[in-house]
Amino acid sequence: PSSSDQVSFKTWIGVAGTMLGAFMAVLDIQITNASLKDIQAALGATLEEGSWISTAYLVAEIVVIPLTGWLSRVFSTRLYLLVNAGLFVLFSVTCAWAQNLGEMIVARGLQGFTGGILIPMALTVILTSLPPSKQSIGMAMFAITAVFAPAIGPTVGGWLTENFSWQYIFYLNVIPGAMLIAAVWYAIPQQPKQLNLLKEGDWWGIIAMAIGLASLQVVLEEGTRKDWFGSSLIVRLSVIAVIFLGIFFWIELTRKKPFINLRLLRRRNFALASIVNVSLGIGLYGSVYILPLYLAQIQGYNPLQIGEVVMWLGLPQLVIVPIVPKLMQKLDLRLLIAIGVSLFAISCFMNSHLTT
Repeated sequence: PSSSDQVSFKTWIGVAGTMLGAFMAVLDIQITNASLKDIQAALGATLEEGSWISTAYLVAEIVVIPLTGWLSRVFSTRLYLLVNAGLFVLFSVTCAWAQNLGEMIVARGLQGFTGGILIPMALTVILTSLPPSKQSIGMAMFAITAVFAPAIGPTVGGWLTENFSWQYIFYLNVIPGAMLIAAVWYAIPQQPKQLNLLKEGDWWGIIAMAIGLASLQVVLEEGTRKDWFGSSLIVRLSVIAVIFLGIFFWIELTRKKPFINLRLLRRRNFALASIVNVSLGIGLYGSVYILPLYLAQIQGYNPLQIGEVVMWLGLPQLVIVPIVPKLMQKLDLRLLIAIGVSLFAISCFMNSHLTT
């Protein structure tokens, strides 16, 4: 390999550290699902009220993810990661200390804001730290965080709840969080802040996006429980989502310097890749969300049993992900994607026929 393709051990530490951060953030999306009954009982919440424990995290995460690329340039990658990693650990502990549902929802929302930053920042570090010849390895590492973490989330949450208590699903973030902070401090180089970008910020676009995405996320999360458009709340939030997302798209497509360049979707390959990713995300996160609920409410499984079942979603990934970079070099990428999407579609179809 040429000298430009060589990557120092220090750089790999930085990449691995950010992967750990993304892993924690994705893990926390699903880790509460298998233990939701225990958390609801401890906080004196009903099933409908307890659903906001997951919703708060997801709403905050979905709002902050699109902002991360811009904010990392404003405050620098290193500082942005360090601050948010520290806050993520702090808010995780705050979740464990929550005494009532209100405190838990606020803590989960704040945890989601900081956790949502860790996911895209892992990709940023891969693309800025590794040469093109090594980026496939970095992307394979990221794939583990994206698909393996939600698969084992209920397993880890169930085991901790059964053997210790539900608080430990939040304490779990402390040691990996400290490792993330140490890795970023050691391996990610300092960069100058660009605070002048705050003056040039697309603030109206950011506000419209935040309101629109937050409303849409609540509609999708709470719609089933509230009988969809039979609920006045869902109707109002749907109208708000349509209006503000429409404003957001108009601003981003007409502004000279949008904070999200939607014009990139005019490129066919980028648009198709985005569609595939969105489709896989809907199927993957929908499956790992609904399966624990099905096993708990229909089959009557306890948290540990739920984890043991859902764990099988993740184990095959540990086998295939390490060899994907080699396959990418030998096979047509379109063929690999077609095989993966087909297998995933078949598995989702089989799950749709689950019975009592």
